[in-house]
Amino acid sequence: MANNNTAPATKVIVPCRISFANIWEPKSINGSDEKYSVSLLIPKDDKATLAKIKKAIEAAKEAAKEKKWSGKIPANLKLPMHDGDIDRPDDENYAGHFFFNATSKDAPQIVDRHVQPILDPMECGSGDYCNVSVNFYGFAASGNKGIAAGLQNIQLVRHGERLAGRPTAASDFVEVEGDDADELDDDDMDFLN
Repeated sequence: MANNNTAPATKVIVPCRISFANIWEPKSINGSDEKYSVSLLIPKDDKATLAKIKKAIEAAKEAAKEKKWSGKIPANLKLPMHDGDIDRPDDENYAGHFFFNATSKDAPQIVDRHVQPILDPMECGSGDYCNVSVNFYGFAASGNKGIAAGLQNIQLVRHGERLAGRPTAASDFVEVEGDDADELDDDDMDFLN
C-alpha cells in the first residue's frame, strides 16, 4: 500500500474507519496543547493490518528502550491499542474492532483516492473509511511510559455513515409536499400549533 520502501519499522499505513476526527482544526483535550487527532477503528478480523501494527509497536519499544527508558522496557508500559468491545462497550461502532488514537501538532495532509488534496472539511471526517499513516514512538512523561501513535497523513478511500454527535437532517425531518411555502397546510407547520 505504501510506495516508500524505506519507511521506518515504526511506520504503518492503517486501513480503517475514522472516529473523533479532529483532523481539520487542532483541539485541546483536558487543557493540553492543541493537537490534531483521530481514532482509528480496525476490524478484529483484519489480521494482516493488526500484525503490522503489532510489529511497529514492538519496533517502537526497541527504539525507545535506549533513548527513553534507560535500556529496559518498563513492566507497566502503556500501549496504544484498545479492544472496542471492552473499552467502548456502549458504542456499537467500536464493536468487533480494535482501536487506537493518533495525534500530531502538525496538520495531516488529507487526500482522495487519487492522492489529490481534499480542502473541504465536509469531504472527510468521522465515519469515513481511510488509509491513515501513523508512526509509533516511545514516550516518558509525567511518570508515564508507553507507546503512542503519531498522526501523519490521511487518504479518504470511501465515505461511511457519519459518526457525529448530532443527528443528520434526514433523521430530523420528513419531506414536505409541494413547491411553495404558500401551499403548506397546518400539519406541515407543527411549530405554529
